[in-house]
Amino acid sequence: MPAAIPQLAIRDAAITFGGKPLFSGIDVTLGRGERVCLVGANGSGKSTILKALAGEIELDHGTRFLQPGIRIGYLPQGADLGRGGSVAEYVASGGRDLTPDDYRVATLLDHVQLDGARDLASLSGGEGRRAALARTLAAEPDLLLLDEPTNHLDLPTIQWLEEELAAFPGGILMISHDRAFLRRLTQRLLWLDRGRMFERDGGFDGFEDWSQTIADQEAAEFRRLEKRIEQEEYWLRRGVTARRSRNEGRRRNLFALRKQKAESLKTRGRARLQVTEADLGGRLAIEAIDISKHFTRPDGSQVAIVDGFSTRILRGDRVGILGPNGAGKTTLIKLLTGVERPDSGEVKLGLGIAPIYLDQRRESFDLDKTLWETLAPGGGDSILVNGQQRHIVGYLRDFLFDERQATMPVRALSGGERARLMLAKLFAKPSNLIVLDEPTNDLDMDTLDLLQDVLSDYEGTLLLVSHDRDFLDRLVTSTIAVEGDGDVQEYAGGYSDYVIQRGEREAAKPARKAEPKRPEPVREAVPAQARFSMKEQCELADITARLDKLHAEIATLEQALADPELYQRDPAKAAQAGALLARKRDELHAAEERWLELEEKRAALGGGQ
Repeated sequence: MPAAIPQLAIRDAAITFGGKPLFSGIDVTLGRGERVCLVGANGSGKSTILKALAGEIELDHGTRFLQPGIRIGYLPQGADLGRGGSVAEYVASGGRDLTPDDYRVATLLDHVQLDGARDLASLSGGEGRRAALARTLAAEPDLLLLDEPTNHLDLPTIQWLEEELAAFPGGILMISHDRAFLRRLTQRLLWLDRGRMFERDGGFDGFEDWSQTIADQEAAEFRRLEKRIEQEEYWLRRGVTARRSRNEGRRRNLFALRKQKAESLKTRGRARLQVTEADLGGRLAIEAIDISKHFTRPDGSQVAIVDGFSTRILRGDRVGILGPNGAGKTTLIKLLTGVERPDSGEVKLGLGIAPIYLDQRRESFDLDKTLWETLAPGGGDSILVNGQQRHIVGYLRDFLFDERQATMPVRALSGGERARLMLAKLFAKPSNLIVLDEPTNDLDMDTLDLLQDVLSDYEGTLLLVSHDRDFLDRLVTSTIAVEGDGDVQEYAGGYSDYVIQRGEREAAKPARKAEPKRPEPVREAVPAQARFSMKEQCELADITARLDKLHAEIATLEQALADPELYQRDPAKAAQAGALLARKRDELHAAEERWLELEEKRAALGGGQ
């Protein structure tokens, strides 16, 4: 497909931060219909690039181009809610000629689950994020610049957003850590790595192999650099002293090579996460027996959060918890960890439970304290980690902070850096139960991969609240779904397994008893446009056949991946098969949704007769 004509671009762009170049010589373009993702480590400058494209900040060097008449919709990481007024007024202010009672405003607020009459100042951080998303879409822009759009959204809202963006005719440049979201939408990749921009045409599925190839090439270049240093050092040791002027030139060259190697080592840093584990205690971690919890609304009516739920969580289990916002996931966590008591039923905690909790909103930080003071509130220059004293600066380096940041206030950190600091603080505490509430918000993909590795090796118990489908699939051993109205169910496996089993559960539900027969109402003739058309009949037949094919393909891939020797024999093939399996599962989910929609319509309209 030919590249779109750029409607927005920055050329030869450079930004300096804190006296050091953040990036330089960067080119970014965006045209109509393009779906581009920008990935990179936290603090690498991704959000800065979006701000420069949106015209929010000036470039230190380079040029910005915007085609005349083109409107930009920009969603920053942090929403500005200080203007006051109602939520509906805030959303309407993003569009031209929109009023708070406009149908589009009401529709968007319904999708992001917000009451338009609420005071803007009353919104929580997550609610403010959803209001900002609605405001961005209300503008009906030609181009969208989205910085972590799925943060704080529940799965139904993420899936709605995917549909909205897939149908959007303009260009989209998005920053996101949500692999499933990027797989669905991405057509071109930008990778910002240590001040340089790499570009690749194609979907996100190819990112891992592509970035690894670049990393392998750099490693080979690094080995060649080391060889050159060895040769220069040998020449200087063996050189003839009479050739002093040439020796000085070689000496300067050697120092330059050493400096180049030092810079290469500095920029190739990766986080080294580890968890301080407490005594594991007994085999049982948590047991809930027929627990129920209800709350009373202001009008006096009762709402059920949990109704008759039982589970048995053992040491080493990794349990994912998902559900719509407001369904009661946080309440369930509090019940399972003994913070709240159920109205009925019983919760038993294992002996010696030592939990740590990652707060979704990072509220436990004092933003005016430095990183050093946050990790060592009692003073001193070291912290106890896994029974060993670690210097604060050295421990911060494990989480990709440098010495300069140790004395910076927390408020100066990006969202991803605050998340890493929270992990550093929590993981220093001994624990045998980790409770993580949306840990993937703001983290870059490298840190997410390392976090997954650490949690996979953790011998304690994990309770994970997340809407990141890929992260759940790769990590958890079972999934608890909080569906609302007290319906809480547990399923084996991750998110994809939950989708399949939930569909089977719904299909197996007994039909409701017939209600007493009432007089038939007079039915109006079904309008022609509401009939089940021939086109829809053909589509239903095609989808039915496609579902059979997808089930067969998924079964074949699962059988291939079940071979433990595949990963050692051909890791590239195993990675490709894993990516293909994830894509086929996404296709299956979409096809099942469409099949259900058509089948329900066919049944409601009498089979199209």
